[in-house]
Amino acid sequence: MTANITARNTAFGVGLLVLGAILARAVGEALPWPDPLLVAVVIGVLFGNVVGVPERLEPGVRTHGVWLGAGIVLMGASVSLGSLLAGGAVVLAFVVAVAAFTIVFLEVIARNALGICERLGSLLAAGTSICGVSAVAAVAGSIDADEGTIAYAAGTVLLFDAVTLALYPAVGSALAIPDRVFGVWAGVSMFSTGPVVAAGFAHSEIAGQWATVTKLGRNALIGLVVLAYAAYYAGRGTDSNPGVRALWAEFPKFVLGFLALAVAASVGVFSAGQVTALEHAYNWLFLIAFVGLGTELQRSVFAESGLKPIAAVFLTWSVVASVTLPAIWLVLG
Repeated sequence: MTANITARNTAFGVGLLVLGAILARAVGEALPWPDPLLVAVVIGVLFGNVVGVPERLEPGVRTHGVWLGAGIVLMGASVSLGSLLAGGAVVLAFVVAVAAFTIVFLEVIARNALGICERLGSLLAAGTSICGVSAVAAVAGSIDADEGTIAYAAGTVLLFDAVTLALYPAVGSALAIPDRVFGVWAGVSMFSTGPVVAAGFAHSEIAGQWATVTKLGRNALIGLVVLAYAAYYAGRGTDSNPGVRALWAEFPKFVLGFLALAVAASVGVFSAGQVTALEHAYNWLFLIAFVGLGTELQRSVFAESGLKPIAAVFLTWSVVASVTLPAIWLVLG
């Protein structure tokens, strides 16, 4: 009986996301702006902060990460590996260089300029440089961070997810940034996967694809970053050891699915009609996911983050975003 109730509540929670997605699509099609994906996030934010997600529906609403991952996998069928490989080396260089710079820069200012404790600074650096809250959680397990520190770091990252999700499409439109440039810029300088994908597709379909691919490249660095932090803190007396299983558990497996479908599409496995159907499918999955993402952006979490972590991340993001945009534009524009 309990299992049936849980399954029913989960289904109702997912149904809530679907209703939000339908509403977002309707509003997006009725108005010239904003993009339905941004409308979906706003619907989620309003519902999560004004109405509140009923506790019994939370398990279903929290499946938004599953739908996002599924959408990214399906998107692989509409991505041209040829075009990606053409700029792959350059994009990879940007991804690695920006991620490394972000970690070092934030660690330095957090410890030396703002006096933020080591573990909080490390979690902020991981979340800012790799994949947002997912990286915060992954690194936290390898450095023995306490729950308060984890919550502090996650709240700060989520705050910037919300701000950049609104800011990037506006900047992209105002500056008329080329599609590929915008996608790569969002992919290397924004934080979490959901907002990156949303901002990219809000700019254009091509920008969304490049943003997603670039962000997946950053996400794949999570294992190296976890190992590096584990080794550093182990050398300072921490008995943490992430292990292969722990690393695999945190690895974004949808990266593999995305690549598999991209390869299949490149060798002609899918017909034009099938690709179109898959595009419709992943667009709906993204809408469903972003409604759920919006409910996670809680104002109470932002209020508890404090000013020093926000200052550290703001300084880092400002430098990264302002330097990478002209550099990417010069190289890829």
